[in-house]
Amino acid sequence: MTEGAGVLVVDAANVVGSRPDGWWNDRVGAAERLLAGLAAAVARGDRPDLAARRIVVVLEGRANEAAPGGVPGIEIVRAPRDGDGAIVDVVGERAVDDVLVVTSDRELRRRVQQRGASVRGAGWLRDVLDAAQP
Repeated sequence: MTEGAGVLVVDAANVVGSRPDGWWNDRVGAAERLLAGLAAAVARGDRPDLAARRIVVVLEGRANEAAPGGVPGIEIVRAPRDGDGAIVDVVGERAVDDVLVVTSDRELRRRVQQRGASVRGAGWLRDVLDAAQP
């Protein structure tokens, strides 16, 4: 993986679900907090592992209702059914890019690595977002 280049693909359901903070009571709000936190972390500009990366966040289920107007600097993919399948498709579409997928799902990790993507766990992104908090 080349730091600061390529595409970052975020498995939003997996990242949101990695912390038992009541997200299940408000899936839309949880997805919006993830998107806002990610946008803030990128805007700070102090993370070379995020700098110059295209950010793609894959939403699924109820979370698809989050950020109906979008989020500047973040491409949102709204999976009609299967979020994991949508992530694999996103990786396949960007095969020429340096792709980093954020998920802790073992099967999804295997699938995207077979397509040449690098993987980091949800905890890594949580740490990035926590560090970006004012």
